[in-house]
Amino acid sequence: MTKSRPGAVRTSAGVVEPLATDAVQLTGGLLADWQRRNRLATIPHALTELRKAGNLDNLRRLLDPSAGPYRGRYPFLDTDIYKTLEGLAYELGSEDEPTGAREFFEEAIELLEQVQADDGYLNSFFQDPESAKQPWEDIAWGHELYNLGHLIQAAVAANRQLGDARLLTIACRFADLVVRKFGADGDEIVCGHPEIEMAMVELYRETGTRDYLTQAQLFVDRRGQGNLKHSLLPAEYFQDNAPFRDLPSVTGHAVRMAYLAAGAADVHLETGDTSLLVALERLWADMVATKLYVTGGLGSRHSDEAIGDRYELPSERAYSETCAAIATMQWGWRMFLATGAAKYLDVFETVLYNAYAVGLSADGAAFFYDNPLQRRPDHEQRSGAESGGEPLRRSWFGCPCCPPNIVRWMAQLQDYVAAQRNGAIYIGLYADARIDAGAFAVQVQTAYPWDGEIRITVDRAPDDEQTLVLRVPSWADEAYLFVNDVPTDDVVEGGWLTLSRIFAAGDEVRLVLRMPARAHGSHPYLDATRGAVAVARGPLVYCVEQQDVRATIDDLLLTPSAVAGARAVSKPLVDGDAVVLEIAAGVAAPPPDELYPVLRDRPALGSPDSEVVATFVPYFLWGNRQAQSMRVWLRQS
Repeated sequence: MTKSRPGAVRTSAGVVEPLATDAVQLTGGLLADWQRRNRLATIPHALTELRKAGNLDNLRRLLDPSAGPYRGRYPFLDTDIYKTLEGLAYELGSEDEPTGAREFFEEAIELLEQVQADDGYLNSFFQDPESAKQPWEDIAWGHELYNLGHLIQAAVAANRQLGDARLLTIACRFADLVVRKFGADGDEIVCGHPEIEMAMVELYRETGTRDYLTQAQLFVDRRGQGNLKHSLLPAEYFQDNAPFRDLPSVTGHAVRMAYLAAGAADVHLETGDTSLLVALERLWADMVATKLYVTGGLGSRHSDEAIGDRYELPSERAYSETCAAIATMQWGWRMFLATGAAKYLDVFETVLYNAYAVGLSADGAAFFYDNPLQRRPDHEQRSGAESGGEPLRRSWFGCPCCPPNIVRWMAQLQDYVAAQRNGAIYIGLYADARIDAGAFAVQVQTAYPWDGEIRITVDRAPDDEQTLVLRVPSWADEAYLFVNDVPTDDVVEGGWLTLSRIFAAGDEVRLVLRMPARAHGSHPYLDATRGAVAVARGPLVYCVEQQDVRATIDDLLLTPSAVAGARAVSKPLVDGDAVVLEIAAGVAAPPPDELYPVLRDRPALGSPDSEVVATFVPYFLWGNRQAQSMRVWLRQS
């Protein structure tokens, strides 16, 4: 039974194939709650902020210059409209359709249809009659192809989810212009901000027009060939210091890097270019081993929003941009499709529940742009340009790339729960959900990520043998599988439990993942957290906020045994119940007054002077109460 609404990534060329959007329905639990918050709070808030910021007025101005000057300082503000439209395509017609969503959707499309140039070009900044630059004049910083990439993804979503081809017509006209201008016989350029690569591949998947796939391949192959004029920042920032296959490590601007890698993975999926897959696997492995925060965040430098060197992972200055979290998940998902390897979903899950989720407030109307792992009591959120900043999340930004990105990603979470291979259902993320793979359909019930028990009830099954493939996360030291309450002897291989048998409606598969608290250390080369301890449970990283402990959190001392003895307690926190961890922590004696004391006899600065019970909260929920100190990494006694 073929599903009618493919998800965000539509490919049948990988080892596994994503299920369609309407094949997976989130029915409850944390992910469903997030989606409901997105519809009821985040989307209406984003629409209000977009109107206030003038994004639609920038398009309107092209029809009537008296509407006022171009608003905003960046040439890529159209993308905030496109990302929002992509999210709306998933939510229009839902039972609790977001307030104002349909009006915004229709108004935006009407404006885009009216202002698109005769040759297909579309960009409110460069089409502005008072713009200081002409189209295509500044490929490194103009973001025109980046804009087109997000337009394409919105257009594909609208066509798949709503059967509305209006945006697709607009996007194809612009894409056709790009093929004519920058194709095999055109100008050999690449965009300063990758994104167009995966969008062009998706447009090929949607339309069957191979020119779009060829163009994506050209953009990947041209990078690092000296075709991009660098200004302000070096080639590494643009991932243009070497051909993609020869990059020694993930480098430069974090979002650009992960978008480029995701696009290269898409090109591999559709062309079978194994040299790309070899490079992608090497870059991914190096990133996970040396450049990724324990939260899954990518990017350690506020300067240039860059990834940084190997083992350069400071806590209080972690940049870990929310957009980089989304880009990392996009890359990871495509690597899973290409290889079927569970390790990519392990990272995907870590990012989802930590580096991504922390970017949005519990009420759905305030955002982090960067996501540090430590907050000092006098810290202010600011980019460096302002004279002051807010203590925690903001309602919007001058460069508001992250909020609309959150909107679209939250709306399509169901697209990343399950996949299939030769009729087998692969369940990669655990949430209350109904998964319908045609002849074989199951219902998933779980309190994950708060609890490690997952119950899968067969709703429908044919008479022949069927296969369920369940991911066992890398953090799970013990996993137990039962069928109709009878334990099985199936073993975990490569992070998967494979269960093949003749199922009947009503059969229950139960996977139990033990979920004790874990103490994590860091690599000895990672100077910033050497000798410190981080706490995790299941896929969640935990942190301690000052309001949850009587002692100063900078003086807390942890031992792995204390973390292993943590008491997991479900309690109301912020806007709902959450599992917190109560851990007995030592409190160090007051530190010396000197910044750099002389250590004559190696005094025991890390010895506990007393003990307190500290409450650790999920990292993604920090910063929703008072603006006080926060730490993920604590000293080890």
